[in-house]
Amino acid sequence: MNQSVRIGIAEAVGTMILIVGGPGTAILATGHFTGAASSVGILGVALAFGLSLLVAAYAIGSISGCHINPAVTLGLWVIGKTKTKELPFYLVGQIVGGILGALVIFIIASSNRVASASAVPGTFSAQATGFASNGFGAHSPGGFPLPAVMLAEVFFTAVFVFIIASTSRKSMPVGLTGVTVGLALTVIHLICIPIDNTSVNPARSLATAIFQGSWALSQLWVFIVFPIVGGILGGAIWKFLRPETDEETEEESEAVAPAPYGRREMPGQ
Repeated sequence: MNQSVRIGIAEAVGTMILIVGGPGTAILATGHFTGAASSVGILGVALAFGLSLLVAAYAIGSISGCHINPAVTLGLWVIGKTKTKELPFYLVGQIVGGILGALVIFIIASSNRVASASAVPGTFSAQATGFASNGFGAHSPGGFPLPAVMLAEVFFTAVFVFIIASTSRKSMPVGLTGVTVGLALTVIHLICIPIDNTSVNPARSLATAIFQGSWALSQLWVFIVFPIVGGILGGAIWKFLRPETDEETEEESEAVAPAPYGRREMPGQ
């Protein structure tokens, strides 16, 4: 199979895992359904996102590097760790996988006939519950306004991509990278869930907004533009600070495809 196609499929699978694990926990385990007590809070949802990324990293990291996030892909592209010709396969795979993951959760949630706390009795409404979508103003969990949300998305996505770039350096023990990045995503969610339900990932925001279908779609641009800005910024900062001893030669870069969760051999090597 063509390597670019393999990357696209792997990214779709990994993003689906992230959406089922993260928003899936937020939708199914936090009290949307009456008769089912909330089993997790902010800590539980944050851990669900971090653990989902962690397991996806070791599942597909050897194939695509497990970006599962357009902001990560573009941030790593800035520092030369994503090839330009592979960008479309990363981005399309992430978008398709995110939508498929949200569809799985939507089908499961919609099959529940217990009355929803915020919907028509006897049904589940993605629109009424919010479907774990990202929002600002009246749709922010903490009522945070647009400027605060913009800053949070830029800053925390930059931090996230900076951590990914720094832990993908040659001197980093390969096995520890997934743990580091998974924990970083957990901490970011602990901070940002009250602000805007935490995006730092345009594919995650698009996936849930499609099923929410109203206000989430109208606010979606914020969670596409500012995570991407943050991702590029985080990559650029790492490129500026990167130690010379960790810089790859052009020959090394062609021989080995850099990936956030460890260096992987190209097919045939």
